[in-house]
Amino acid sequence: MGTNIRYEVADRVATITIDRPERKGAMTYAILGDFIETVGHASTDPDAHVVILTGTPGSFCAGTDLSDLATVPGEQRGLRGTADQGHRWWPLLACSKPTICAIDGAAVGMGAEFTSQCDLRLASTRARFAWNFVHRGLVPDTGAGTWLLPRLIGVQHAFRLLYSGEFLPADEAKAIGYVLDVVEPDRLADAAQDLARRLLAGSPFSQTRIKTLVYQALAGEVSDHLGRHTNAMAECFRSDDHREGVASFLERRPANFTGR
Repeated sequence: MGTNIRYEVADRVATITIDRPERKGAMTYAILGDFIETVGHASTDPDAHVVILTGTPGSFCAGTDLSDLATVPGEQRGLRGTADQGHRWWPLLACSKPTICAIDGAAVGMGAEFTSQCDLRLASTRARFAWNFVHRGLVPDTGAGTWLLPRLIGVQHAFRLLYSGEFLPADEAKAIGYVLDVVEPDRLADAAQDLARRLLAGSPFSQTRIKTLVYQALAGEVSDHLGRHTNAMAECFRSDDHREGVASFLERRPANFTGR
C-alpha cells in the first residue's frame, strides 16, 4: 500500500482513502496498482466486515492522471490485465465485503467507474459524476459504465451520461437512484459510518453470499440463479452465523456473528 492509498480499520469497518488532493485523487498506474492491492487486502482482512471508499475533503477521484498516461505508448494504455482477471478491472465488485462509497467532490472517468463498482453510494452536496470517456475517444475504462451503470440507473439515463460525458450533480444522482443520500460535506464521513454500523448488524457469512448472488443474477438465467441460491442457502444453514442468529433471537440478545 502506497502513500496515496490509505487503509485503516476501526470497529470492524475498513476505510480506504484516495489521498492525493493536489491532483483531486487522479490515478497514476502505480497508484492504481496500490489501490487494487489495497481493496484485495480489505476483502481478506478478518478484522474488516464492511469497507468504505472515500477521498480527501473536497475531492474523490478525477480519473486517470493524463500526465502519467502520456508516458505510456498508446497501444499499451489502459489494459491493466486480461479479461478473465476480473479483480483487476472491478476490484470493488470482487471484494467479498459490503462496500460503501462516500463521495465528496468530483468522481470523473475512472473515479466514476469506482463509484459504480461499490454496493452503496453516499454523496456530499459538492459531489458530481462524469463518465467523460467520449471526450478522450474511449469507452468506460473498467467496463463498469457499460455493464453496471445501465443496471443501476436504467439504459436511457446511462446512455445520456455515456454519450455526452456531461456531469451528473449530486441532487440529480439521488433523484435517479444512483446515490442513496446527499448530505452536507461535514456530515459525509459520519453518514458513511452510520450506514456501515447498520450493516454490521448482519451476518458477514450471509452478506458475502448475498453480494455474489445479486451480481451474478444481473447477468444470469433464473434457473442458474436458483442453483446458486440453493447452494448458498445450504452453506448458510451449516454456518456458525446461522446458529448464532437463531440462538440470539431465542435468547433475546444481540447476535455476535463471526463470519463463519
